[in-house]
Amino acid sequence: MKAPQIPVNEAERMNALRESGLLEIDNYPAFDRLTRLATRFFRVPLAMITLVDDHAAIVKSADGRALASQPRDLSFCGHTILGDASLVVSDTLLDERFADNPQVAGGPGVRFYAGFPLRLRDGACVGSLCLIDYAPREFTAADAAVLADLSALAEDEFAAVSAATTDELTGLFNRRGFNQFAQFALSVSQRRAEPLTLGWLDLDHFKTINDRFGHQEGDKALKAMAALMRSSFREADLLVRFGGDEFAVLFADTDEPGAWIAMQYLVEQTEKYNARQLHPWSLQFSWGLSEFDHHRNDIQAWLKHADAQMYAMKRQHHGEK
Repeated sequence: MKAPQIPVNEAERMNALRESGLLEIDNYPAFDRLTRLATRFFRVPLAMITLVDDHAAIVKSADGRALASQPRDLSFCGHTILGDASLVVSDTLLDERFADNPQVAGGPGVRFYAGFPLRLRDGACVGSLCLIDYAPREFTAADAAVLADLSALAEDEFAAVSAATTDELTGLFNRRGFNQFAQFALSVSQRRAEPLTLGWLDLDHFKTINDRFGHQEGDKALKAMAALMRSSFREADLLVRFGGDEFAVLFADTDEPGAWIAMQYLVEQTEKYNARQLHPWSLQFSWGLSEFDHHRNDIQAWLKHADAQMYAMKRQHHGEK
């Protein structure tokens, strides 16, 4: 077996993928329509739209039985993103890259693969639309043309997601919205000599909510957190769902002590919400603050410091339990 090579532009590719917002979305109907079309047209048991992250190929849509993710070094799609055209493996047992891959030699016994690389508008190759069969088969030039057409539709959907600045589930700004607004906010704060503080929040035990009560309850928890942030902070503050169970708030014209008071108010409002016992779970979160220093900081250092402060609190919370 040969693990897929790492693209020479891997750092830029991963930055583009993270900026796109694609990693954060779940249950995207347009992707599901495309994978359903693919299984019906090609008569294969499995079609997937995947994203290739640092260490995994993440399945964003599957028509057929598939794991949510697989290690990147075992994935077929890790090879697909290295090229500009379809990667077709008519019989995996005859291809030295895949013959002893665990997915081939063991379960589920993949024998045929065809994948087309999916790109963002800036050209970064971030994933694939792929077909899987458990018996060898031929793939004609006409088949390849149809797969390319379906992939073009998938790329159009990628562009639509990347252009959006609002998180669909919570209605808060998403990562892209934050990145666009943060530069503007920093420019304004520097011009006016006003402080700007970032608050970073991460829900505690969110995985437990999903595991014990299901993803619908997990979504309710995320929406409840967003609603509490809206009611607790000012309209001038930028509220963000950065991805997964991570949130951020950009406190305009506010130094770190002022932001600390605002965060304490959110803690109090959350405790009152939990006391109402509306759900089988309660909301708990860790948080950190970082005031921007125009002489020493850039955005990445600013985010990293706020994240480090949040994790320091999370460690304290875990130590208490």
